[in-house]
Parts: sequence; C-alpha cells; structure tokens
Amino acid sequence: MREVIEGSHAVAEAVRLARVKMMSAYPITPQTHIVEELSKYCAEGKINGSFMCVESEHSAMASVIGAASGGVRTFTASSSHGLALMHEMLHWAAGARLPIVMAEVNRALGPGWNLWMDQSDSLSQRDTGWIQLYCEDGQEALDTVLQAYRLAEILSLPVMVVLDAFFLSHTYEPVDIPDQGAVDRFLPAYVPKIQMDTKNPCALNQMAPPPVYMEMRRSMQSAMEMAPAVFGQVEDEFFSVFERRYGPVDAFFCEDAEVILVMAGTMASTCRQMVMDLREKGEKVGLLKLKMFRPFPSEAIYQNLRAAQKIAVVDRNCSFGVGGIFAQEIRASLYNRKDRPPLFSYIAGLGGRDITVQTLETIYRMTCEQAAPQPESVWVGLNEELFKS
Repeated sequence: MREVIEGSHAVAEAVRLARVKMMSAYPITPQTHIVEELSKYCAEGKINGSFMCVESEHSAMASVIGAASGGVRTFTASSSHGLALMHEMLHWAAGARLPIVMAEVNRALGPGWNLWMDQSDSLSQRDTGWIQLYCEDGQEALDTVLQAYRLAEILSLPVMVVLDAFFLSHTYEPVDIPDQGAVDRFLPAYVPKIQMDTKNPCALNQMAPPPVYMEMRRSMQSAMEMAPAVFGQVEDEFFSVFERRYGPVDAFFCEDAEVILVMAGTMASTCRQMVMDLREKGEKVGLLKLKMFRPFPSEAIYQNLRAAQKIAVVDRNCSFGVGGIFAQEIRASLYNRKDRPPLFSYIAGLGGRDITVQTLETIYRMTCEQAAPQPESVWVGLNEELFKS
C-alpha cells in the first residue's frame, strides 16, 4: 500500500509491522511524532503491545532494557539532549547484548537552544556499542527499522536508526507500506537467546572483574566485525521479499568520477540533483552516501573512493578540536591504503541551516580549484559578519 506520510510516521508504521511488544519514550522535538503515533496505535489496538510513558529519556532506555531482558521486542526514540541523557544507559544496553532498536532524530545540541538538524547528537554516541544506520528518505526509514530488528536479533547488539530532523522526520512523501504477511515472512517472531525467566533463573548484568571483562568487550567487537556481512545477508533477504536494498554505502556515478562528494542523510538527495546537473555539463562528479557508520564500512568506502582524484566529505557535525567527524573517520580508514585520494573536509548546515544544490556545487568547485586540502575543516555558508562579532 502506497501512502503519503511523514518520515516519523514511516518509522511508527515499521514498529507496528515489526510486532513490537513494549515501547517507551519521553517525547522530545523532533521525535515526538513517532511516539505519539505509536501511543495512538496502542490505544486503538493496532499494536498488541504496551506503551510506557516515563519521566525522562534515561528512564525510557532503562525501561526498554528491562523489557528486552525479559525477552520481548522493544523500541524507543530520542533526539538531541534526550539522547545525551540516555548516554549511560546506551552502554548498559550494548554491554548486555540486548537487541533494542531506537529511532534517533538528529537535532542540534545547545546552547544556544536549537530544534533543527545536526548530526552531532548521534555521532557523539558512536563509541557506546550501538550499530548506527543513517537514512535518506521516508521509505529508507521504514525499511531500515525492519532490517534493524533482524540485524539486532542476529548479532545481539542494539541498533540506532538515524534520520534528519524536519527535513525527513516532518516531511511528507510517498512511502510503500508493506502488508503484515510480507513483513512476517522477513521478520519472524523474536526468540531471545537469554532472558529473565523464573523457571530458568539466571543472573544478568553482574560484576565483571578483570579476568572476564576484557573478553566481554572483545565479543562485542567481534559482533561489530560480523555486522557488515550480516547486514548484507539481511538486505538479501529483504530484497527477496520487498525488492529494495540500500547497502552500507550507496555509490551514485562514482565509477568514473574525478571528484566524489561523501555525506549522510537527506542532503544526499540534494547532492544527487547536483551530480545530475553537472553530469549533463560533462563534469565527472559522483556521490557516495554513507548509510552504515557503526561499524565503519571501511572496505566498501575504499573500493568506491580509490579511483577518484579528490574526495570532498561534507559533515553536518563537528568534533570540536578536530573538525568533521565523517571526514576524520574516512581519513583514518584510508591511512594504511596504497591508493588514497586527497580528502577535503567541509562543515555545513549546522543547526538546520539549508544545504542547497548551490551549497554543494560551491563545495565541489572549491575542491576542484584547490591543489591540496586545508589542514582543518572548511566551514561553508557562514555569515562572516555574525562570525566576526
């Protein structure tokens, strides 16, 4: 069934179709529409599950940790300062190897107080042990939530499905909503590997002294190392049912491109238009969209970038003191490679500022004109008068 719905509701539809049994959230703009829709589904009986209202995002994650430990499929959602408040519990969820799925709607962190788009909130949680998958449009958001449950339950790791504030969460577009039978064929009923059970008592989240702690963390790393291959298998299964796939990266006109722009999220759609416009003029430019960020798909990135003359990474985030986070990660992953094109790092669109076709063409032209990258990330679209003040 094809409907025109907003990105947030596409996520809620996927959670309904996944037959999630327990949802918990504290509403925070711009993820509120996700959990409002889910609470309505529960009240109307469209979801055979429970929705728990809590007093904070810390409690939201704590409650789904408890439910997942009890052996049921769970979901929550967050944004910005809510995600930051969850930080401690994100480590507990990953360390306990719980297959929780969370929708994270990228929003800037304060101060100043800002409701709009910025990737820094999710990227600041990159070391918590959660798989991170970034979405470009509403269809990808719905599909990725369904894939996330398969991935999480195979690997026993939590998954964060990330979507842009407002540009995706509040934008209406056509989305194919699959029927329940098709989803059930792809996503079978959850069978927990470990759960709290009075008939089979076990201890969870106990003290882990030095003789065992390191091995526990190595097992998490091993699961992360398996994730790209498992994600490929999940996508193959998804394609067999729904005839859609995304890949850990998505290459667009990269085969013969001399300059490749790299980015994640909705600005990739804008970049596709720029690439097509410039291709019509005979310019060899391409786009590499990053979907998977944790684990970092180093090999897929390398294979798509190795033949380019220059790489321009556009970050909607900043690690202060370093610069663009995607640029830094790609630079590090290419360091030991023989063929590594020079990487140009740009920061744009923080706090919801528009990234237009013209913005991306400016970045492309700057990359073409410069012989070598600047030592620091170049900020594009600044109001210089305001910056000077």
